[in-house]
Amino acid sequence: MMKKAAKIIFYRGDNMDYSIKIAGEAGQGLQTTGAALAKIFSRLRYHVFTHQDYMSRVRGGHNFYQIRIATDPVTAPRQAVHILIALNRESIDIHQDELHENGVILYDPDEVNDKLQGDIFLPTPFAGIAEEEGGKKIMGNSVAIGAVLGLFDIKPDAAKDVIRESLARKNEDIITNNLKAVGGGYRHAREKCARLEHFRTDAPGDEKLLLINGTQAIAFGAVTAGCRFYSAYPMTPSTGIMVYLAGKSKKQKIIVEQAEDEISAINMALGASYAGVRSMTSTSGGGYALMTEGVSLAAMTETPIVICEMQRPGPATGLPTRTEQSDLLFVVHGGHGEFPRVVLTPGTPEQAFHAVNKAFDLAEKYQIPVFVQGDQYLADCEWTSAPFDFSSLRYHDYRLRGEALGELEEYHRYTMTESGISPLAVPGESPHLVVVDSDEHDENGHIIEDGATRNRMVDKRLHRKLKLLRNEISPPELYGPENPEIILIGYGSTYGVIKEVVDLLNDTHRIAMLHFAEVYPFPPQDASGYLDILQAARHTLCVEQNATGQFAMLLHSETGFRCSGRVNRYDGRPFTSDSLREEISAHLQDT
Repeated sequence: MMKKAAKIIFYRGDNMDYSIKIAGEAGQGLQTTGAALAKIFSRLRYHVFTHQDYMSRVRGGHNFYQIRIATDPVTAPRQAVHILIALNRESIDIHQDELHENGVILYDPDEVNDKLQGDIFLPTPFAGIAEEEGGKKIMGNSVAIGAVLGLFDIKPDAAKDVIRESLARKNEDIITNNLKAVGGGYRHAREKCARLEHFRTDAPGDEKLLLINGTQAIAFGAVTAGCRFYSAYPMTPSTGIMVYLAGKSKKQKIIVEQAEDEISAINMALGASYAGVRSMTSTSGGGYALMTEGVSLAAMTETPIVICEMQRPGPATGLPTRTEQSDLLFVVHGGHGEFPRVVLTPGTPEQAFHAVNKAFDLAEKYQIPVFVQGDQYLADCEWTSAPFDFSSLRYHDYRLRGEALGELEEYHRYTMTESGISPLAVPGESPHLVVVDSDEHDENGHIIEDGATRNRMVDKRLHRKLKLLRNEISPPELYGPENPEIILIGYGSTYGVIKEVVDLLNDTHRIAMLHFAEVYPFPPQDASGYLDILQAARHTLCVEQNATGQFAMLLHSETGFRCSGRVNRYDGRPFTSDSLREEISAHLQDT
């Protein structure tokens, strides 16, 4: 049966739901401040959603880090900002129009060189307060954290553990002075803010929440799936995967290799996989362009590999630190020749964690390349959720090793089987010879030129495997009523924002979301009935972060179904729940 949400969580405007934006230049510590606040509120058991917007430079440029905190689960950013922490004058000029009618702007008069008038402004000399508390100017970020806590009347002690963890390598005096700076910021907000009555905290939930972003979830999934070799060339937004795995490499016995380029990265991973260990690489679109020959090598040699392709806007270098879903068809079709592959497109960190586990299982079971595709938005956004469920994780060693291999009378790497899956031996673990070749080959792995053998090998590794692979693909998730009049179709990272828009519009429309977290091979239609639901709806709008509607095209080519409309965004910025709701409402009014 098609997956359905256990219940719809309706949006309620009277519940606690605030957005905090820290804005300034790269190098001013806004990411550190935002990350600390996200941890503090999540540990207080409020729901948190964060996203970032940053330029591709080490210092300068305009960046922001936005945090949404609420008593109910939140899955997307909103447009209105309740607290703006402006670290320079430019941030006020850019974001003041986003301020909620009851919002407040915190700024340092010494940085802005002006004292701005009105209740919406809370002059907060971040560096000055830090020095008054016995610290240094650099501790102004701790003052900002304290000021936010002061607006909500959350005692400074709530920040103690997070501050200590973030400064664990510093001496006790530095930690103590930062904690004092938090207290100074708290008192300043309580004493000086004219709009305190507009900020409140409702009782948080009882459940302990996990705060995690997409790259951490992907890397964590690789660890639990038994990954033992990872090679990559750093490329935004996939680099966080390597950073996480490198930090765990010694404890988890994972070899993490920074290759000189993406060609080397995929070939290293293929070599490690051939030698008998679970291997992974990751990149973005430009790097995947270099990997495509290696992907075809994996296909011809039937060597398992997991590839994480984290998208950003192209072509060429494009917008290196922005988000887009423009590589879908490239990954579905990239690589010369015809061969099976799997493309998984998770929409949340939890889906990403489970997708990686499934990717390793399918790659080794079917001896194919398997992709986990995300984007900058999925990579960097943090979500709160319940701790991940480990009960459904898969781990089975499909390789022939030791006695199982040695007891065979003979071994042929590409033995013809009914399933198309040949025995996968680990070289060097028995007297049997393991022969692999990138040219077309016979069952023994030796090069051939005749057409009859070529036909048999293509049928074996393509048609027979593909028939079985289709049954491994999960159906899309339907969120909302079973017989909706309006369906918002999405895949990958649009999951959260579409889900929230369904909640926002359900009072006036019979609306649902149909989200695809596994897109290739395309999910079978017979068991889930999703095509019948689509055909019965009056409006079917495909929501994508690309210019040409790539998923809508894939849906049409695989099923014959054509969406009644498309909503596309391709400026490198994510949808907000407000902006997408407006676009959907406008489309419905026009039709």
